[in-house]
Amino acid sequence: MEFSMASSQPDVRKEALVALTAQFVNQGHPPSYAQHMATASIFQADLELRNAQFTRLISWLKETHVEVYPEALAIAESVRQEFEKRVTGKF
Repeated sequence: MEFSMASSQPDVRKEALVALTAQFVNQGHPPSYAQHMATASIFQADLELRNAQFTRLISWLKETHVEVYPEALAIAESVRQEFEKRVTGKF
């Protein structure tokens, strides 16, 4: 049996969205608002996971691949700047 992360992630997210929405509805929130709350909660958890992954990767590079660490930081900063320009509309 082969396990594929790509095919299981959407299912897990859908299940999480349904479960969290139901939980918020059970707490008394209107269904449409509960779905937005659930979506935001999942999004926030995903951001925190990706931040932790990135932090661990950068730390690993610093410890084990000192020669590429500065370039990795420069790439990360470049991506941040590009993203900020897109979000703010300053091209």
